[in-house]
Amino acid sequence: MLFNSLQFLLFFVVVTILYFSLRFQLRWALLLAASCYFYMVFQPAYILILFLTIVIDYIAGLWIERSEGKTRKWLLILSLISNIGILAFFKYLGFFTENIALLFDTLSMPDFADRITNGTNRIFVGVLKLFGESGIDSFKDNMSILPIGLSFHTFQAMSYTIEVYRGNQKAERHFGIYALYVMFYPQLVAGPIERPQNVLHQFHKPHAYDFEEVKAGLMQMAFGFFKKCVIADRLVLFLDPAFSHPEGYNGLSLLMATFFFTIQIYCDFSAYSDIAIGAARVMGFKLMENFHTPYFAHSISEFWRRWHISLSTWFRDYLYIPLGGNRKGQFRTYLNRFIVFMTSGLWHGANWTYVIWGALHGLYIVLDIALDKRNARKGEGKTQKTAAQLGGLSLSRRVFGVLFTFVLVMLTWVFFRAVSVSDALLILGRIFTLSPTDPLQSALNPVELWFSFGLIAFMFWKEWYYFIIPTRSTARFVVVFALLAFTTYLFGVFTSNQFIYFQF
Repeated sequence: MLFNSLQFLLFFVVVTILYFSLRFQLRWALLLAASCYFYMVFQPAYILILFLTIVIDYIAGLWIERSEGKTRKWLLILSLISNIGILAFFKYLGFFTENIALLFDTLSMPDFADRITNGTNRIFVGVLKLFGESGIDSFKDNMSILPIGLSFHTFQAMSYTIEVYRGNQKAERHFGIYALYVMFYPQLVAGPIERPQNVLHQFHKPHAYDFEEVKAGLMQMAFGFFKKCVIADRLVLFLDPAFSHPEGYNGLSLLMATFFFTIQIYCDFSAYSDIAIGAARVMGFKLMENFHTPYFAHSISEFWRRWHISLSTWFRDYLYIPLGGNRKGQFRTYLNRFIVFMTSGLWHGANWTYVIWGALHGLYIVLDIALDKRNARKGEGKTQKTAAQLGGLSLSRRVFGVLFTFVLVMLTWVFFRAVSVSDALLILGRIFTLSPTDPLQSALNPVELWFSFGLIAFMFWKEWYYFIIPTRSTARFVVVFALLAFTTYLFGVFTSNQFIYFQF
C-alpha cells in the first residue's frame, strides 16, 4: 500500500481509531493484522516468505538464549544463513547467473551459458508457481522476483538474532509480538531498520492517547507528504526522461537532471521515513531518526552519519566492527570501510551501477580518513579541535566543505539512478564536457521549472534551520497542518509514484 494514496489515508485513520479503542491486550493483534493487510496489498502471496523468516528467527532466538558455548554460535550462523540465503535467492540469483553466463560467453562457451540461464529460469518459474502465476511475466522481463521491502525486514530480523546472541536482548516469547516487530506497517517496507532494544519493549507497553504526540506525529507526516508529492514527484517529470534516454540530452540538461535526482532521492526517501515515524508516533511509538540534514554535511564521513542512519549504523555494528573496525591497523581500517560500502552498494540493488556507487563512496571515505590523518600529522588536527571548541570550522571552510561534499555525492548518484553503467558514463561524459551555451531541454515549462527551484530553496531553508513546527499551540498546529495539506493537494503530483527505496 503506497503512503501517497487515499487508500493509505483511510487505512491509517481506521487503524489508529481502532488502536485507541481496543483494550491493550488486543492491540498487538490489530497491528499485526493491519500490517499483514498493508503488505498483502502489494504482493499477497509473498507474505509467506515473510512468515517463513519470522518463524525461523523466532525459534532461533529462543534456542540461542537457551544454549551455551559453540552451539549458540552455530545457531546464530544457521539463522543468518537462512536470512541471507532467502535474500540472495530472490534478489541476487538472477544477477549472478547473468554475469556467470556472460563470462562463459566471453570464454566462447555458449552452451554452458545457456544451461545456467535456462536452469535459473526453471528454478524461478517453479518458485513463482508456488505463489501464483502473476509474477512470471515480471520475472521474464526483469530476471527478478524480489518481494517488496525484503532487504529491510531481512536486516531487521538479523539484528534481532545477533542481539540475542550478544546478550543485549532477551528472546521474545510472544510469537505475535515478535512477528509485529518484523512487520510493523509504518516501517515494514523501507525502514527505518530498527533494533529490537528500541522497538520490542514498546509493543509490551500500553500507550495512552496523547494529543501532543498525535499533533507532533501528524505534523511530521504532513511534511513527509509535502516532500514526496510536491517536491520529489514533481522533479521526476524532468529527470525521468533524461535518465531513460540520456543519448538525446545535452550536458547542461543532464547536469540539471542529476541535480534534480539528488534532491528527489532525498525528498522521496526522507519523506517515507517522516511518514513512517509520524504514523508510529501518533500511536505512541518512537522510531529512530533516519536522516539529519545530510546535504549540509561538510565531509563524506559526516554525510554518512546523517544519511540513512539506520542502515549506516547497521553496517557499522554488524559488519564493520566484526571485521575488525579500526583496531587492526591502517590498511585493515581502509579495507574494512571499503568492504562495508561495496556491500552497501550491493544491498541496494543487483546491478553493477549500485556496486560502483558503493565503491565510489568507499573510495571517498578512505580518502577522507587518509586526509584527516595527514592533517593531524601536520598539526592541523589540533587547530581544528580548538576551532571546534570555539564553535566549529570557519564559515568559508564549512561552506566549501558542504559544497564539495554535495558535488561528490551528486556525481555518484548518476550511477545509482542510471539504467546501466554505459548510460552513467555517457551522462558523466556529457556533464564534464558541457557547453555553457547548451539549451536546457526540459519537459517542464519555465514557470514549472522556476516553481521547482523555489520548492528546492524552501527545502534547503528548512534543512538549514532544521526546525520542527512547534505543536503545543493547537491553533498554530491546525493552521500549519491545514496549510500543508492544502498546498500538497493543490500542487502535489498524484501519479501513484512508488517510493524509490521500495525496490530494495
